[in-house]
Parts: sequence; structure tokens; C-alpha cells
Amino acid sequence: MVKNNGLHIAVVGATGAVGQQMLKTLEERNFPISKLTLLSSERSAGKKILFNGEEIEVQVAKPEMFEGVNIALFSAGGSISKELAPEAVKRGAIVVDNTSAFRMDENVPLVVPEVNEEALREHNGIIANPNCSTIQMVVALEPIRKLYGLNKVIVSTYQAVSGAGAAAINEMKEQTKAILDGNEFKANILPVKGDKKHYQIAFNAVPQIDKFEENGFTFEEMKMINETKKIMDMPQLQVAATCVRLPIETGHSESVYFEIEQGSLSVAELKEILKSSPGVVLEDNPAEQLYPMPANCVGKNDVFVGRIRKDLDNELGFHMWVVSDNLLKGAAWNSVQIAESLIKLGLV
Repeated sequence: MVKNNGLHIAVVGATGAVGQQMLKTLEERNFPISKLTLLSSERSAGKKILFNGEEIEVQVAKPEMFEGVNIALFSAGGSISKELAPEAVKRGAIVVDNTSAFRMDENVPLVVPEVNEEALREHNGIIANPNCSTIQMVVALEPIRKLYGLNKVIVSTYQAVSGAGAAAINEMKEQTKAILDGNEFKANILPVKGDKKHYQIAFNAVPQIDKFEENGFTFEEMKMINETKKIMDMPQLQVAATCVRLPIETGHSESVYFEIEQGSLSVAELKEILKSSPGVVLEDNPAEQLYPMPANCVGKNDVFVGRIRKDLDNELGFHMWVVSDNLLKGAAWNSVQIAESLIKLGLV
């Protein structure tokens, strides 16, 4: 595991679903690591995790644990990030934070490397990883925006329960079994564990992800709206979102309608643009029933795009279907990708 020219990396939330994916991704990418520090809450401390054939003990996340760390990957909840990220920065680490704690802070770059990698140069110690559903959408939209501009985006999401954590996955499986066996069950987690009511997710579609805001949109929908504008540096862009939870374990899907600013763009040209874009895989052949599906994207780092159509009424309007593994490109892979970009740009 040790590489003489490597970096000291810390992973905060190492035992969680995203933390585990971060470690797997670091291993698969052969990331240059001289020392790996695994951190978690007291509850998970003491566990041992195998990384590159070496057992590493998970330790309690405390400020002093960041001494000598070059890059700290955080995925342990917003309150932990708010408490410990500044402490890590004080000790010389660059923090890549996977929570919503700093995303809309004007002094913190919100980065998807395929879209705005150069924004990393403006970091003040903390870099925010966007929301999973935002990431996959902007990866698909950016190459189009670069060439033809963008006026409007309307997105409906079909999101997997893994976005709500391991307990939500277990609840979905338990409910499914109970329904199939004709047994009673109780919903305790979805749509939001801390909200007043809970509904079944098995054999259902729940049009609420996160709590409702006063404007009638949910926090998840507002994240997509505000983050898209920030990442693309387009405060005037018209964005609307409806976010829905489906009984799928992993892989978010999105129906995206967008309007370009100008120019004559055909579906064939749009497909060619996406086919050659970084991080995008085009799967679009209606004659062969080829289109992206969450079941086929699990474990893959890319964003899959298909069902591309020109709007029937608006010459500048298009529709597309976007699918990605929400734990990888939506979280762990984008974080590691940011770390790789920091090396590439000579920022660490």
C-alpha cells in the first residue's frame, strides 16, 4: 500500500456505505497513498478494514487525527463536517466534503471535474462534492451547454433508496418480503426518518426526498436547483426539479428536459456530442430497445444517457434520460476524482 511519493489520505465515515465505496475506489484507481487514516464515530471505532491487503484499524474522528494529512475525504454527515472540516484545514489538509454542509458557501467551490475542474484553484481548504442527483445531470448537460448554451432545465428524478442509507435499503427489503408473504409491516424511515409521517417504499413511488421547504419544493429539489446554477456558474439559469423515491436499491434515473440558447441542433448531432464527452456513455438505440437502466449502471463510474428526443413543440427543446450509480459518480467516485484533479493541477 505504501508509496514513497504518495499522500497521507484520511477517510472520515470509513465504515459507512459511501466511505466503503471511497476506499474501494481509491484501491481500484491505484491512488498514490503513503499513509491511510480511517476515521469514524466512537461506535464504529476499533473495526478493522482491509485495504490493499493490509488491515487498518478505524479510529475516532478527532481534530488531532488530521495532523500530517494531505487530503481528507469526508462522508459522515453534515454536523461532523461542520465540526471537523475546519479543524482538518487548520492542520494543513484539503477537505473534500460529501455532505451538504458547505455546498452553497460562496467561499467553497462545488466541483464536478468534467464540468468545472478549474474551480478547484479557488479553494480555501474545503471543496464540496455536489448532491448525487445533481452530479449526473450536470455531467450530461455540460457538453451541450458549452456548445449551444442553456436556457432552461426541468428534471424529474427516480431515485434509489441507497441514497437514504443502509437502514432504508433494509426497510425496503423487509417490506417487500412482508407484502409478498401477506404479512403486516410498519414504515419507520422513508421518506424522511425525522419527519412526521412514514410511508412504505416497497411497490410504491414516494414524491418526497428530504423535508419540504416553504415554497413547496423539497430540500433535495432545491439542492438540485441551486447546485446546478452554482456548478455551471449560471445564476440566471431556469431550473425546476421534482424528486421521487422508488423501490430500487442503487442507481438514480432522471428524465431531463432542457432548452438550448441558440443554434440548430439535431438529435444525431446531440448524440455525437455526448458520445465524445468525458464521463458519459451513450446508450440510445430505440430500434434495439437500448437505453440506460439503473440495474445496469451499478458498480460503474460513468453517467449513462439515452432516450434523446427533440421536443415536438419547441425547436430549442430536448428530452433525455440520465442514469448513474448514486454511490459512485454520485458520491465516492466524484470525491476521489476531485482528489485526482488536485494532484493533476498541482494543488496538493
